[in-house]
Amino acid sequence: MSETIHVPVMPREVIDGLNICEGDTVVDATLGGGGHALLALERLLPGGTLFACDQDGEAVERFRVRLNREAKYADLMRDGRVVLIHTKFSDIGRVLRDRGVSQVSAIFADLGLSSDQLQDADRGFSFLYAGPLDMRFDRSEGVSAADIVNGWSEQDLSRIFREYGDVRDAGRIAKAIVRQRATKRFETTAELAECIRQVSRDRKSSIHPATTVFQALRMAVNRERESLETFLKDAIGILKTGGRIAVLSFHSGEERAVKRIFAEDARGCVCPKEFPVCRCGRKARLRFITKRARVPSDEEVRRNPRARSAKLRIAERV
Repeated sequence: MSETIHVPVMPREVIDGLNICEGDTVVDATLGGGGHALLALERLLPGGTLFACDQDGEAVERFRVRLNREAKYADLMRDGRVVLIHTKFSDIGRVLRDRGVSQVSAIFADLGLSSDQLQDADRGFSFLYAGPLDMRFDRSEGVSAADIVNGWSEQDLSRIFREYGDVRDAGRIAKAIVRQRATKRFETTAELAECIRQVSRDRKSSIHPATTVFQALRMAVNRERESLETFLKDAIGILKTGGRIAVLSFHSGEERAVKRIFAEDARGCVCPKEFPVCRCGRKARLRFITKRARVPSDEEVRRNPRARSAKLRIAERV
């Protein structure tokens, strides 16, 4: 198994924002290349516990190999101080409760795709690498991108392109896909990318017109929007008082969902303004650490262009 090539986005901003201290219990819900997890581990030792989770089993095993190269990390895994878990981030609450963990000090999720996944042609996440149309984080279950492209209706394809990718030519592209698949099934990333290129009105843009379509397909394949809402609600529920949650998003729809759910939990009384006293008894569960989403510096974007659309939001349990 190859080593990770993924560069973590806004690593110091994430770890500093989570306010991790010695002895804390920390959850990285989307392990990826493990860059954020290793920084968290530096802060919580000695005495803390790290739960490193990912839906991509290959990412989990790659991190296990990485830790086993150093005796101190291998010992931490043997002692149960670093726990690697192959699971969807939407199942984090249940998975932790099954392990007897009712509260954590910090929890983090990076909603972007890792470079390890993007540059593995066999995974089918990128049109830059010729490979099968797969896009599943966990290749042992679920429908693939090929299943969706070849099986969903024109209306459903157009809908996910608009909702998940903000694709301007969603209808035109969906129609072209349905027309072409009637004579030949889509099997590869290259076939789909070329179909999109031919009909898109954004062919002269510096960004390939297939970029947002592939993003939308990936989100649909892995049910990312639905999983995000489940994760956020469960994650907030298992934070201890003073514990923090941080989320890195790369898509406007996901960023809006994070902002909305944080805002809902940061709101207290919802009684009408004309009520002289509160009758609902609702108490805020969160306070914003970042009133506005933080973005990477220009220098980071120069070093790591994939960070350019990142938005970081952090909140604290009250």
